[in-house]
Amino acid sequence: MNEDTFNSSLRGFLKKVGITSQREIEKAVRDALASGRLKGHEKLPAKMVLTLGGVDLTHEITAEIELG
Repeated sequence: MNEDTFNSSLRGFLKKVGITSQREIEKAVRDALASGRLKGHEKLPAKMVLTLGGVDLTHEITAEIELG
């Protein structure tokens, strides 16, 4: 395995996941606020499930996203 290639590829994937996830969450929250489904003070449960084929990896991360 080439460590530099692996590291670069992994960082690119994680950057894409982070940016895309943030945009989708922000859009969903703004839409819910605009439609009245959220008031703006909620704490929203969040869950991210990471899977990686070929090595049988499944990892789940849970947290709360606080609106204020």
